[in-house]
Amino acid sequence: MQLVFATNNLNKLKEVQSLIPADIKLLSLEDIGCFEDIPETQATIEGNAIQKAAYVKKKYGYECFADDTGLEIESLNGAPGIYSARYAGEQRNSEDNIQKVLSNLKGQSNRKAQFKTVIALELNGRQHTFTGICKGEITTNKSGNSGFGYDPIFKAEGYENTFAEISSEEKNRIGHRGKAVQQLINFLNNS
Repeated sequence: MQLVFATNNLNKLKEVQSLIPADIKLLSLEDIGCFEDIPETQATIEGNAIQKAAYVKKKYGYECFADDTGLEIESLNGAPGIYSARYAGEQRNSEDNIQKVLSNLKGQSNRKAQFKTVIALELNGRQHTFTGICKGEITTNKSGNSGFGYDPIFKAEGYENTFAEISSEEKNRIGHRGKAVQQLINFLNNS
């Protein structure tokens, strides 16, 4: 089976490639000649994932899946949410985003947060969605050098270390994207 993963984020692509079984050939947007920015104009994480997968299927004709992920912080009313990648501006700079979150949470005792990933799959003329959630909290300082995005300030429930301090295998096992990808794999194996 061949599937396109509709993302331009090389970190996400690597993370998902490590989880997908060898009998599924994963193609990137670059592999299919898609170099434009795929629209993400929906008001929800689910809506953006569905929009991206539908766009690639309609325009390029490939069976594909897309994900959208957001960091949802309770005391910030769910922000940054769908704006997670560009929370501090269109430059999409992770360091700027982290600093904005830490600044907005200064003095806040409620630091509960969750990462949410929704994968939308376009396969055989049907659409399916898979959701992975990892609950945790935002730390007061950055810690760790692994991972990407908000990983240096997110600590999963039951863990002392941030996502940037644990191995990628451990993050994939307990993390939001790993959970959603596992649901996708289970679905593909039983289809």
